[in-house]
Amino acid sequence: MIKIELAKKSDAPVEVRFITQKELKKSGYKELLNSAGFEARSETSCFLYEKGLLFIGVEEKENPNELRSGSATAARVLKKSNFQKASIAVDKKSLPVIAEGFVLGAYEFEKYKSEPQNKKLKIVATSNKAKELQPLLDEALTIAHATNFTRDIVNTAPQEINPKTFAQLAKKVAKENKLFCDILEKDRLEKERCNAMLAVGRASIYSPRLIHLAYKPKNAKQKVTLVGKGLTYDSGGLSLKPATSMVTMKMDKAGACATLGIIKAVSELKLDVELHVFIGAVENMIGGNAYKPDDVLKSRSGTTIEVRNTDAEGRLVLADVLDYAQEKAEGSDYIFDFATLTGACMVALGQYTTGVMGHSSALKHKVNKAASSAGELTGSLPFNKHLKKLLKSEIADISNIASKPYGGAITAALFLDRFIKEENKEKWLHFDIAGSAYTESPWDVNNYGATGAGVRMMTRFLLEL
Repeated sequence: MIKIELAKKSDAPVEVRFITQKELKKSGYKELLNSAGFEARSETSCFLYEKGLLFIGVEEKENPNELRSGSATAARVLKKSNFQKASIAVDKKSLPVIAEGFVLGAYEFEKYKSEPQNKKLKIVATSNKAKELQPLLDEALTIAHATNFTRDIVNTAPQEINPKTFAQLAKKVAKENKLFCDILEKDRLEKERCNAMLAVGRASIYSPRLIHLAYKPKNAKQKVTLVGKGLTYDSGGLSLKPATSMVTMKMDKAGACATLGIIKAVSELKLDVELHVFIGAVENMIGGNAYKPDDVLKSRSGTTIEVRNTDAEGRLVLADVLDYAQEKAEGSDYIFDFATLTGACMVALGQYTTGVMGHSSALKHKVNKAASSAGELTGSLPFNKHLKKLLKSEIADISNIASKPYGGAITAALFLDRFIKEENKEKWLHFDIAGSAYTESPWDVNNYGATGAGVRMMTRFLLEL
């Protein structure tokens, strides 16, 4: 647990200082730091215990992403020490990223540990203008805590989070944040003709849920729709995943979890944006009544889909949820979907980067800029008519996988594009967070497990609206 507060001065036994390689050469502690082998490179640290100084290497102090990452490094070092309190000097520009870095870097998921450490750490951010900076700290903490909230849900084991309990969690979030909440269970999904979504969840003992949350301030200046893929567990269905690929599949709900985290942050920040969240909560399992390769499904929009692989299930769920969302939140200025959709996105961009796809170059640029400001990595993957042809089916309107294995992240997004109404094409973006949503090796502000991908960048985008 970490607490951050502002003050003009601090009596903390440890002071955290950022230092560049250039500054190291002129530092009064140069000899001590050199003897410790410290080179002041990004994400490196040197703790001079007897001096009460923790030096964190950064490439440049003007780069907010360096300060955020450096703060996460400091949090990890302090958590391993016996110190429970530290101070760091801040100003108006550095405070938000430093606060985020400490909260995100100190995060650990210990729910299933029989002896959790629960180490308490207090960070005192010192400034002569402490009172004046408090609103900036409050905003940064709201976003960081919403990110950690998202991480917690993604990290929760699949025996606890299924479509039924996910819906219960959504109700709890709605109650705590005074949001509109509507849950569609099996009977209503059948009436809504969500046949693709229902087919994916057919072999599970937990029937699918379509969750709709909405935040509606009085003077909303924009209306935004978010759609999240909520595969609470994905075995691959009859197109069964290899055993090693199934181990982390609790993270296949990360898109849905991100949308929950975003609406939580937006409602707590009281932004003048009407925000609708639609989640398809489904479990893809195997059984005698599982949907099969060669099945033809009729989606809510009326488009027929040839199933050629039951592990390409997320796009089937999103097909129905996107269609429903466009009808229920008609007139939205923006429509964004978040999904751990394809391993191909990791092949294209690496595991750290979210793939951004859609028709509007201007909108992609705007979102990528917000992501960069928030400290999330994004990369745009371009549509083209030749890849679109690979989704052709000889027996239905469209196939759920492409006929060739190349450009898989793009063909998956082009499949979703089939379910975006013509008037919404320029308003829609798809975010493939398959690589960025979960990690088994710490990097930047992320420790083992869920990263909360999408929460910071989308909240920043909405703040800038």
